[in-house]
Amino acid sequence: MTTDLLYRLLDVDPDSGPAELLHRARGTHYQLPYLVLSALARDGARMGEPARAELQRAQERSRRYADLAADLAAATGVRAIKGLQLAARYPADLLRPQGDLDLVAPDEAALWRAVTRIAEQHPVENIDVTVFGVEPRHTMVVMFWPAEDPLVDPWFKVEICTAALTGDFGCVPVRPVLHAPDHVECLIALAEEGLQRPFRHRDVLDVRALSTAEFDPADTVAAVAAYRLAPEAADLLDFAARYTPLGALAAVRAALEPEVTAEQCRRDRPPATIGAGRPEHGLFLRRVPVRPGWDSARVRSFGGGRLLLTPVADYLLTDREVVSRARYDAALAELDRDDRSRS
Repeated sequence: MTTDLLYRLLDVDPDSGPAELLHRARGTHYQLPYLVLSALARDGARMGEPARAELQRAQERSRRYADLAADLAAATGVRAIKGLQLAARYPADLLRPQGDLDLVAPDEAALWRAVTRIAEQHPVENIDVTVFGVEPRHTMVVMFWPAEDPLVDPWFKVEICTAALTGDFGCVPVRPVLHAPDHVECLIALAEEGLQRPFRHRDVLDVRALSTAEFDPADTVAAVAAYRLAPEAADLLDFAARYTPLGALAAVRAALEPEVTAEQCRRDRPPATIGAGRPEHGLFLRRVPVRPGWDSARVRSFGGGRLLLTPVADYLLTDREVVSRARYDAALAELDRDDRSRS
């Protein structure tokens, strides 16, 4: 995984030099400059104090995510997927930037234990909640707090979900559990990204990091197909192959083709329940002191809709991007009535 690959990925003439490479990275994706800085530092490029400080903050960010994941795993049972798994496969002297920390919880109680622990130990400023699925309902919580330099660096972001893979809320269902060999889990998690967005430059680097793992083509394809991701895995590998050899993944790509066709046929005949359990988002109403003893969120109906009461904050549930001021005020008034009835 060399700097030459970065020049090819970003379509920069190597004769233009490292400053142009970094400039192009900044306009491509917010995490890519940190990886480029890491690669340039490895190559001994001349680097001033601002660039070194930016790289050091990114390295510290990744260490803090790793420490947080280890702490939460021991204390609450949640586990990290995707980002930390992939970062461990990069060369020791090359940083895979961590924009966020992805965690999967075995159940809702573990999720709220993790959320509560983070809220108590970090200066969390935003907590977003989404619920989706039917029988069982799943919960996703995303927490944000400022980076060391909030104007320059991305805020810390931790995403915890009771489902490992959320699908597309349509043809591809929620898959609560991700269980496979580590390198196959990484491939599956990368392919899942293709349900939400086009593949991009860092995905190529992740595939490159995976290309030296010992993939059994038949077993890998069986796992990818079981998770309903054959088309996305094929697209990912085809995209990466434009820039880098696939190594052990070349045989996986060849073996995927029949499963791609089979999955596309399944998606052309979606089940009658398509659309059921689509996401409902929690519109933030207020933070609350941590509610001891709560191991799940509680939904309560009122005249203007439904409230989602959680161990750390209260929300108005909605499937819309915009909520009227009257409905928002009605939800706050309902919480106020509830508070007064308890006092």
